[in-house]
Amino acid sequence: MSVRNDHHERTIVAPAIIAGVGVHTGRRVRLAVRPAPSGTGIVFVRTDITDRDNRIPVSGEAVVDARLNTMIENGAGVRLSTIEHLMAAFAALGVSNAVVEVDGPELPILDGSALEFVKLLDRAGFRPQPTPQRYIEILETVHVVEGDKHAALLPCDRYEMRFEIDFPSAVIGNQVIDFVVDEPTFRKEIMACRTFGFAHEVEALRKAGLARGGSLENAVVIDGDEILNPGGLRMEREFVRHKALDAIGDLYVLGAPLLGRYEGYKAGHALNNKLVRALLAAPHAWREVTRVPELARAG
Repeated sequence: MSVRNDHHERTIVAPAIIAGVGVHTGRRVRLAVRPAPSGTGIVFVRTDITDRDNRIPVSGEAVVDARLNTMIENGAGVRLSTIEHLMAAFAALGVSNAVVEVDGPELPILDGSALEFVKLLDRAGFRPQPTPQRYIEILETVHVVEGDKHAALLPCDRYEMRFEIDFPSAVIGNQVIDFVVDEPTFRKEIMACRTFGFAHEVEALRKAGLARGGSLENAVVIDGDEILNPGGLRMEREFVRHKALDAIGDLYVLGAPLLGRYEGYKAGHALNNKLVRALLAAPHAWREVTRVPELARAG
């Protein structure tokens, strides 16, 4: 979510299409990202639904389920799952306005990261728009807790993120990442990091009707103290980097880039959305700004 010199909204130049399998439904789905006018925001359209309103504008309030992914719903009860990786790509590449057409109930998981979505958007190209870009500036700390998990947004003159995870598995253990959320860092350190899970959980998830499309092609799978994927990890601390990727996507439902610092400990989609809703419920803790001074570079 790099803060650009021109401080204007951005869309893509041309439509871009990709297809793949939904990680939970196992269904093949086709996705088309299309340019959109200034002020549109990110809007998803379920093209397979024609008997009622099939447009789902993204917002903090539109998120209705965040147990294993981020699911949004419109007023007509039309739902769409697993938007977080594409939302992270939109956020990091500065896409303010786009219409995303999907012919199924879930976005394709692709390789389990944001890499293929970034490639898709790069192929489409980017176009600045005349409307000044809005930023959400954090003025006071907002903090949410759930058991031993917590997440917060703190005042900061740029968008920063610190994420920490702690798993009993020796493969993961305790991992921390602390970085400036901008396009170069996202491309280099975050976008290719894949979702992950444990082999012993897969059977239970499938019995619950989930993870039907999950495989070693789109997730890092851990069995005991072993990584089952033949190629191993793509980079060190891939697990915590992926959790940061998820958080970037989850926070972009706010509809604008952040000027603030996110800190998460063992947080997931549900806690991230709880934080979004806590921020929206505390109007004194933030404000919209349309222009900001040139921000300091990451040191």
